Amino acid sequence: MTATPNTTPRTDPQVPPDRTQPPKPATLRAAAPALLALCLAMLVEMVDNSILTVALPTIGRDLAVGPTGLQWIVGAYSLTFGGLLMIGGTLGDTLGRRWVLLWGLAGFGLSSLLVVFAQTEWQVIAIRALCGVFAALMAPGTMSLVFRLFEDAALRRRAIGLIVSVAMIGVAIGPALGGLAVEHMAWQWLMVASAPAAALAFWGVWRGIEADSPADLRPGRADLPGAALSVAAIAGGMFAFTLAVDDGWLAWQTLLAAVLSVAAGLAFVARERRARFPMLDLRMFARPTVRGSAILQTAVMVAMVGVGFASTQLFQYAWGWSPMASGLGTLPLVAGMFVAGPLTDAVVDRLGHRHTAVIGCGLLISSLLLLIASMSTYLGFATGLFVLALGMRLVMTTCAVALIEALPDDHTSLGSALNDTAQELGNAVGVAVIGTVTAAVMGTALPAGRWSQSVTEQFLHSQRIGFAVLAALVAAITIVGTHTLTDSRTSDEHQQPEVAGG
Repeated sequence: MTATPNTTPRTDPQVPPDRTQPPKPATLRAAAPALLALCLAMLVEMVDNSILTVALPTIGRDLAVGPTGLQWIVGAYSLTFGGLLMIGGTLGDTLGRRWVLLWGLAGFGLSSLLVVFAQTEWQVIAIRALCGVFAALMAPGTMSLVFRLFEDAALRRRAIGLIVSVAMIGVAIGPALGGLAVEHMAWQWLMVASAPAAALAFWGVWRGIEADSPADLRPGRADLPGAALSVAAIAGGMFAFTLAVDDGWLAWQTLLAAVLSVAAGLAFVARERRARFPMLDLRMFARPTVRGSAILQTAVMVAMVGVGFASTQLFQYAWGWSPMASGLGTLPLVAGMFVAGPLTDAVVDRLGHRHTAVIGCGLLISSLLLLIASMSTYLGFATGLFVLALGMRLVMTTCAVALIEALPDDHTSLGSALNDTAQELGNAVGVAVIGTVTAAVMGTALPAGRWSQSVTEQFLHSQRIGFAVLAALVAAITIVGTHTLTDSRTSDEHQQPEVAGG
């Protein structure tokens, strides 16, 4: 049985179409206010996930936090964000995407303001975790609401591509903005700045996007047992990666977290297979485009986050750069994304999803090998960052658009959440690999002050090992993901199983 092509708006045959609704925008410019609000919502979410990286040395000194504590400050956001994304997607598809996004933006902005009261390491970690909760409500709606704005499939693809591009640029410019801010003000302002941006995005969504029609929502009620099991499985897995850095991969704490994560994952699958209204319809994964796209998004984040986590320490600890200079040092990522932007659609149209993803993943692996060979000079490192960005743009844009287009319109929030969840899993793996290798070579506490030549060489050696492990992981994930991905240029070229509500 084939799915109804999702380029046609979902309608109920018992409900006549609403002739009073204004026509959908025929160009991106016609929907500019709403589209800019969605881009800003995604930008806030992604910048908040990266902007603190350049300030980690400063935070470490101010709060007397070691490498493990700094990893928790970075990882707490990802822990709750990744663990709750599927719930955010389900709530959007069942309760209303606009309503859930607005609540997420409001909570995110207010949570960001709490950092001004933080005095200890664990208070910062708790605030970061709370921001991640509300970001999980925001993220699924930012791309899925595109399907409310446009009826034309080509416009939808262009709009989703624009939002994905803004998200990647947000990741890249976060350290640059953070470095500039840390030079002139307290690091807490890096999080406070998210509040006015979230408020502006709230206003744009409120004014520019109409409330969801009941016909566009998925029937049924929230699957609370499934939601709890999904949180336990995803958060437990991320927690296991984090514990591995501090306690070791074979420590009882790490093994316990891993076992609990696997057990929760198996229970989640069993629950979703028999639930009347499943949170995650597992038949989605029978669609090659959905399965392959999610797998490859993980590969991108493994490479990107691992390199980003290492580069801040390389610039400031090993090379003695200021926070502002360290942030500016990541700008080759932005340049690479701009260069790759016009090429992505052309490559997909000519070669299809699979071959575009292979090229992108090949660039990711090449960039890691280039970074290993040129870690002693900035020119070589900047070249590696540029190549990394080319691969990121090709894979992330292609896979995000392909995954969401492959699903019915009443599953778009869940599809967006699945896309983001795959990225967050890659995020956890990338940080865990670099953190584990660094701790194994240099110990759990990095030396204070300006490093000697011998300490710097030891650090560079650890990062070369870490990047080699990342390259091997990306290669393995690429083989699996591209084997599963199809050669299609559009998601409707293949017959695909229906999912509930589709």
